[in-house]
Amino acid sequence: MNDTTPLLARTFDELDVGECQVTRRRTLTEADVVTWCAYTGDSFWLHTDAVAAGESMFGQRIVPGIMVFAYATGLGVPPGSATILANYGTDRLRYPRPTLIGDSIRLEIEVVAKDERDAGTGIVTFRWDAVNQNDVTVCASQLKVLMARRPASGATS
Repeated sequence: MNDTTPLLARTFDELDVGECQVTRRRTLTEADVVTWCAYTGDSFWLHTDAVAAGESMFGQRIVPGIMVFAYATGLGVPPGSATILANYGTDRLRYPRPTLIGDSIRLEIEVVAKDERDAGTGIVTFRWDAVNQNDVTVCASQLKVLMARRPASGATS
């Protein structure tokens, strides 16, 4: 295993508390917001009404928070990972600053806890923070993932 293997492509046993990863960035566009709102039925005025949002404390439309979380998760979860067994849940999900249309986010991931479940699985808690191009955290959470454990030595498939 080398340093470039994504955290969520490793087994429970290959992860150490304190390990960190930073993902690539992704710009959240007008098209993303319009599509998200159409797919989810989210017609909240801060996301869909440019005039009203322009008069708000933000001065413009903002990206839906749950969309930021979802897109950030897409940055952190390797599509071919065989070690992720299930999303176990999210704790302390917060949006400390708004995400604006045109912001580019990256995901900062840190292993903060590991809990063994049984011989084949464990739950890993990750600090799961979306950070914009100005190094401002726009979405902060702890993600819990049910992860596969490394097969015992000598085990056969």
